[in-house]
Amino acid sequence: MKTSARPVAKQHRIVILGGGFGGVYAAMRLQKLCKRRPEVDITIISRDNFFLFTPMLPQAATSSVDTNHVVATLRRICPRARCWEAEVEAIDLASRRVSVTHASGHRHEIEYDQLLLALGGETNFFGLPGVAEHALTIRSLADAVLLRNRALDMLEQAEMEDDAQLRKRLLTFVVAGAGFAGVETAAELDVFMRNVAVQYRNFKAADIRTVLVDVQNRILPELSEALAEFAETTLRKRGMEFKLGVKVRSADAGGVDLEDGTRIDTLTFVWAGGVTANSLVAKLPCAGPRGRVSVDADLAVPGYPGLWAIGDCAEVRPPDGGKPYPPTAQHALREGIHAGSNMMRYLDGKPLHPFAFTMVGQMAHLGEHKAVAMIGGFKLSGFPAWWLWRTYYLFRIPTLERKIRVALDWTLDLVFSRDTVKVNLPMQDTDRNHSGQSRRIGT
Repeated sequence: MKTSARPVAKQHRIVILGGGFGGVYAAMRLQKLCKRRPEVDITIISRDNFFLFTPMLPQAATSSVDTNHVVATLRRICPRARCWEAEVEAIDLASRRVSVTHASGHRHEIEYDQLLLALGGETNFFGLPGVAEHALTIRSLADAVLLRNRALDMLEQAEMEDDAQLRKRLLTFVVAGAGFAGVETAAELDVFMRNVAVQYRNFKAADIRTVLVDVQNRILPELSEALAEFAETTLRKRGMEFKLGVKVRSADAGGVDLEDGTRIDTLTFVWAGGVTANSLVAKLPCAGPRGRVSVDADLAVPGYPGLWAIGDCAEVRPPDGGKPYPPTAQHALREGIHAGSNMMRYLDGKPLHPFAFTMVGQMAHLGEHKAVAMIGGFKLSGFPAWWLWRTYYLFRIPTLERKIRVALDWTLDLVFSRDTVKVNLPMQDTDRNHSGQSRRIGT
């Protein structure tokens, strides 16, 4: 007896914009849920072909870990998904279509049935004169490489410089922003510079000057005052300086001006002062006045079936209302997992689950085997917090290979001095987007 062929299910196209924590963890959740669902087509569109583990950027910038070890290829992490390395140019919600361009400039369009906005935010320079043009950022792998090369270049120039004032400017490093990113970057940079200073003859470790600037009167406002005070005291003992309660007024090629009239002469200025909404997302009709997309408790965008938003480009509130969740990697990760689950429930016509997350803890790395941490109601500082910091993030790194490589880097860092090789890249000045943020380094 002749049997009829089994009908082929229509392809359901899920497109994820962004290869950061939110987008990648959503894709990982989706590929787990649709192992036996060939009709589900998943596509990740990302500016890079890798996932960057951003909490370790300051360490990558200062040779504590290899820069290649804080990234993992998207195709290795998400083998079930198609991965496109491209720039998102336009999102048409009405026709359910996304326009992208790849490196050659050729334009492509992809249609979707469900779309996840996980593009992240952009560096916020607050319109301060000269800051976007003269500051380095610490948001991408390119930024880490640039910061490391700039710091080493300052040491090389200072080694040859006879002018004491110019040498002082070369050895002065300013970081604006005393949140987690700013404090960890300043701490790691200061440790790195002081440790490698022993390899030079024209200056010593005591000549290194690292200044942390912030408009607030304390560092690490996300943590308790006691932990913030411990962190500040630890860093001051090393020789770091703090300019708190004062705004950056402007910057130029030779230094930074503060609103209290202080002028800090420096050739290395790092901006970690804030994040604003993604400019592309801000143009969408569903975006709010602050450029972020408000979502329902289940992370779906109201009025746009099949559209979801998470991370820095979304305004996610707890189910019972209240203040939006902070746009941190920890929240984006959980939102990505939850969005992936709800996208499959949406496909299958099942009720969607509301997203709720209570932050377990927060930690800041201070270098030299010290950190501060707040886990539930417990506060840790010093070596125990450092051990907890490393253990937690080691388990969060995707793929076993990268876990092993980072663990080896940390072990070697305990025994050997850090690498001071400076690799000059042809496009060292970087191609910058309209916000001034570094986007790509040529090779």
